[in-house]
Amino acid sequence: MGGGFTGLWTAIHLRQADPSLDVVVVEAGTCGGQASGRNGGFVMTAWSKFATLQKVCGTDDARFYAHTVERAVTDIGAFCDAQGIDAHFRQGGWLWTATNRAQIDAWRYTVDQLAAVGGSPYELLESDEVARRSGSPAHLAGIFEAAPAAIHPGRLVVGLADVARRLGVTIVEGCSMTELRGGATPEVITPRGSIRADKVVLAISAWSTAIPEIRRSLIVIASDVIATDPIPRRLSAIGWAPGLSISDSRRLVNYYRTTDDGRVAFGKGGGGLALGSRISDAFNRSPAAARDVTAQFQRIYPMLSDVPIDRHWRGAVDYSATGLPFVGPLAKQPRILVAAGFSGNGVGPSYVAATALTDLALERDVERVPESMRMPRGARMPPEPVRYLAGRVVREAVRRKEDAEDLGRMPGRVLSMVASLDPTSFTDVGPVNGGNGASAPASARR
Repeated sequence: MGGGFTGLWTAIHLRQADPSLDVVVVEAGTCGGQASGRNGGFVMTAWSKFATLQKVCGTDDARFYAHTVERAVTDIGAFCDAQGIDAHFRQGGWLWTATNRAQIDAWRYTVDQLAAVGGSPYELLESDEVARRSGSPAHLAGIFEAAPAAIHPGRLVVGLADVARRLGVTIVEGCSMTELRGGATPEVITPRGSIRADKVVLAISAWSTAIPEIRRSLIVIASDVIATDPIPRRLSAIGWAPGLSISDSRRLVNYYRTTDDGRVAFGKGGGGLALGSRISDAFNRSPAAARDVTAQFQRIYPMLSDVPIDRHWRGAVDYSATGLPFVGPLAKQPRILVAAGFSGNGVGPSYVAATALTDLALERDVERVPESMRMPRGARMPPEPVRYLAGRVVREAVRRKEDAEDLGRMPGRVLSMVASLDPTSFTDVGPVNGGNGASAPASARR
């Protein structure tokens, strides 16, 4: 169930492992119509979440998983080459930056944790070098990681669907699941008929909040992206390195990259919050959020303020209580497998999760995902409607705190305390709640 990255990678891996298998992908809309086709095109590693991985998995498993996701970035590029998928894959690296003084050294805790266990993949850059590579003096400091890549997510998901079909996978689009029955032979009920299967894989990202067993381990937030008109000459003039992906160190993260045709794709996380599992039309488009993202783009790249914005899109993000993805069978229905909680970093980890889902479906040993990440454990969100109401208060506190920091002001103690309750962060910046004090916000979206 689900025709995004996780579902299609799993279908491909299953048919490659055993061509005799009958594999069906059922998608409510079109393949890639949700998170897989709406993201910002960052193919990230997991090193920025190493401190959380270490806490959840232990040092050895944390290093193993992070290395596995790093290899997945290269594997995705190699797969595109081998299958003739023109997904604009470019392994140009990632800059983790500070765009105000409060964000400087937000990465220090992560880098120190990595150094303590054998080394860091990050290169600390001088401030003028960060500004030079990024094309803007608004970047005051930063570190560079070489492994991440940029990709056109829509082209990738279309290519994966084509490969799956060539391998003999049946893909049924425009077909919603109305009921899922468990038991020895699970059955998926749709308005167009039912499907019985030996195993059912739920690869439905944010819509996983409909599953009672994992509902309180997920929160659904919105992320917005704008794309400018093509401006290749102006990007070359400001010196933005081709293929370089960038994000700052906010919780309501700004993330941005250039495209092959010379556009800027600029995104921002945390633009909305779902009540329970109700993912409304507000998660498809928000003119107010588009204006907010545009203002952030123009703040960081004032020399491009006159560039027209060509398009805007929005998507739902399945954020887990730990900020890490999880994969495994439902406790009471072991023939129903789930992967969710990609927390804004799903392009690379979905490849790893699909390998684990394949192993679980074929009842083989799972090699790539640590046992402690097989299903959500420990951390849980409050029940609804407390989660939604509290989330609105905390997100507003985060917004006000970060707006103050952009203006060079010190946010108040109470505001900082409330903002620190936000569990969503794309990066680790401290030992408690993902933060190291009022002056070090974290990111929340790829």
